[in-house]
Amino acid sequence: MWKRKELKQKAKKVVKNNYWTAIIVCFLIALFTGEFGTSTVVIWKNKGSMDPNYIIHNQKILENNQTAQEYAKNSIFDEQNLKSTLDETQLKIFEALEANLDDATKSQKYIFKIWDAISSFKVNEPSLGIIIGLTAIISFLFVIIISDPLIVGGKRYFLKARKGNTTKAGIMLEVFKRKNWSNVAAIMFLRNLYNALWYLTIIGGVIKTYEYRMIPYILAENPKIKRKQAFKLSKQMMKNNKWKTFVLDMSFFGWNFLSVLTLGIIGILYVNPYNSATLAELYITLRSKAIKEKYEYYEELNDKEIKSK
Repeated sequence: MWKRKELKQKAKKVVKNNYWTAIIVCFLIALFTGEFGTSTVVIWKNKGSMDPNYIIHNQKILENNQTAQEYAKNSIFDEQNLKSTLDETQLKIFEALEANLDDATKSQKYIFKIWDAISSFKVNEPSLGIIIGLTAIISFLFVIIISDPLIVGGKRYFLKARKGNTTKAGIMLEVFKRKNWSNVAAIMFLRNLYNALWYLTIIGGVIKTYEYRMIPYILAENPKIKRKQAFKLSKQMMKNNKWKTFVLDMSFFGWNFLSVLTLGIIGILYVNPYNSATLAELYITLRSKAIKEKYEYYEELNDKEIKSK
C-alpha cells in the first residue's frame, strides 16, 4: 500500500534536481492546455467549466434581453449571485475550488462552448451563437491536436525526470516526434468524451475521472498502446485506489489556495511541479504493482528508460 508522505518526499527530490526545467514544463502546459487551474487565474481561465450558462449570465446580455433574463433565472447555477453573498475569505476559497474544477474539466471546455452556442439561439442571439459555435470547433481542434498530446508529453517529462538531474524540457515534445501523435490524440479524445458523457450522471463522472486517471501516463510510457489496453490497464491500476488518489488530490488544496492568493505565482514556482512529480510517483508505484502482479496487458508497460523505483 502506498503512502502520500512517501510519494511527496520522492517528488520533492525530483523537483529539487530539476527545478528550472520543471517550472518551464509546467508553465508551458498551463499556458497551452489550462492544466493547473490555480495558476491560470490570470493567463488562461474559462468560466464555462463552472457555469454552462455563463454567457447568458453576462450582464451586457441580461440588460437588454428579457428572454435571457428569464433563461438565467431558470438556470441551475448562477455563479454571480453566489459570489455576491460571500465575504473575502469565502470568495478566495470558492475561487480555489473553482480553479480545481476548471482543471478537472479543462479537456471538455469546448462542450460547454457548444452548450453556450445553443443557449444563445434560445435567447434570440443567433449571431452570438454562431460565433461561440465556431469558437467551440476551434477549441475542439486545439484540444485534440495540441493540448492533449502536450499533457501526455508533460507526464513523460516527469516520469523521466526521476532518473536524475536537469532533465531536458524538450522531452515533453517526444510524443509529437514518435509518429504516434495520432494514436495519443485519439485515445485522449475518447477518454475526454467518455468522461463528459459520464458527467451527465454526476457521480459516474467523478468515478470515471479517477478510473481513467492513469491513461495519460500509460500513453506517456507507451504511445503505441491500443485504446482497449490503455483503458483496461488504467482501470486495473486504479482499482481500490480511487479514494486514496482523491485524498492525495485534496492534500494539495492548501497549496492551491495559496496559489490563488498569489495569483498563481506560488503555483508556477513550486506547487505545479510538486504536484506533477507526486502524481508521477503514484503512477510508478501503481505500475510496479501492475508488473509484479501481471495485470492484463502489463507487457505494454515496457519503457526501460522509466525507473520503477
